[in-house]
Amino acid sequence: MRFLGLLLAMVAGLTGAGGAPAAKLNIIFVLTDDLGWTDLGCQGSQFYETPNIDRLAREGMRFTQAYSACTVCSPTRAALMTGKYPARLHLTDWIAGHVLPKAKLKVPDWQMHLPLAERTIAEALRAAGYATASIGKWHLGGSEFYPDRQGVDVNLAGCDRGQPPSYFSPYGIPTLSDGPKGEFLSDRLTDEALKFMEQNRAKPFFIYLPHYAVHTPLMGKPEVVAKYARKADPQNPQRNAKYAALIESVDDSIGRIRQKLDELQIADQTVIIFTSDNGGLILNNVTSNLPLRAGKGSQYEGGVRVPLCIKWPGVTQPGSVCDVPVITPDFYPTLLALAKLKPAKGQGIDGESIVPLLTQTGPLRRAAIYWHYPHYHPGGATPYGAIREGDWKLIEVFEDQHVELYNLKDDPGERADLASRLPKKAAQLRAQLVAWRKKVGAQMPSPNPDYNPQRGG
Repeated sequence: MRFLGLLLAMVAGLTGAGGAPAAKLNIIFVLTDDLGWTDLGCQGSQFYETPNIDRLAREGMRFTQAYSACTVCSPTRAALMTGKYPARLHLTDWIAGHVLPKAKLKVPDWQMHLPLAERTIAEALRAAGYATASIGKWHLGGSEFYPDRQGVDVNLAGCDRGQPPSYFSPYGIPTLSDGPKGEFLSDRLTDEALKFMEQNRAKPFFIYLPHYAVHTPLMGKPEVVAKYARKADPQNPQRNAKYAALIESVDDSIGRIRQKLDELQIADQTVIIFTSDNGGLILNNVTSNLPLRAGKGSQYEGGVRVPLCIKWPGVTQPGSVCDVPVITPDFYPTLLALAKLKPAKGQGIDGESIVPLLTQTGPLRRAAIYWHYPHYHPGGATPYGAIREGDWKLIEVFEDQHVELYNLKDDPGERADLASRLPKKAAQLRAQLVAWRKKVGAQMPSPNPDYNPQRGG
């Protein structure tokens, strides 16, 4: 009966009154920067207050095992735009990455922009009649690769910067005019999104809203920071008041967006997707991803497992929870499916549409998801690759070729390395990882002739 009800709802959504074609779905994609897996109330936080995002989760579907395509930002953003793994794009680090001339391995000559030849999700939707906007962080190359060259009608605040000079106006962002002194960036980006919604309410729209929050520099409205400072518990690893204030600014944004959708009477035809580009930053006690291990810039779950909530009105069952692993490249084919489109022939999409999960009508076809990071990061990563198949995750560390094997169902904190106890399983997963790298043309690091272990890279 559940399947039949969903089928009828989806069929009804294809036609309007009198059998006329229904309006295309609007899509609002909210991407936070560095938001950790446990940084929301609906994800278990007892410190951060996120009532609007929690409401989104209650009224839609919450994913417990959603993953970013990379442990840092730019590759994930490129994967979202193209549906391709960063390894295939050769865009495998944040732009422009860390330079460690004395490290053991030399990183490959990787791509530091999103090529214009790639067909972005914005280009695909615009060709189908959507009004398109990118409002917030871009970080996929210089001015010749800005969002307005990649399929968006309106680009506000998107540039080559990975973080804002300031969250208070004047912002110092070349593609965003300054507001009144003291205006807060998350509020301003939301204002621009609301304005775009009003201007395009009569046609389908795609709003990509990649907030700069919650990336450093940590700043917040003084009264909000003070609220969390009073609330902070020294025994709680989540206790940074400025970081909490940034999270609240994003939660406020979700609340205002939903209010505007109601005012414009288009909420029932608008899909909202909320997620993050990588795990939470734990350096300098910014946040904690416990029980997950480590954080941004790491090969472990804390670096790549992220929150994900999706509300598809009339389709996603309120309060539903999905435990199936999904990953950033999946959004491209999913958004195409929402718009009743298909990838261009020969486009080489790595992701898989998660519509069957959203409608609870079937499983995904693939067996595994992958990561490839041939770089170094202060968050703990040295060059590595990884595969997740079912409950199993294998990490291959390129410096010494050792592997680590974890059962994430029994050990989500990745404390018990089972590689030596289960060598056949480890060998099987490693072989799959190697085959995948060959398939996507992944670039590998090479021995560094200037390696100096005394210099530590």
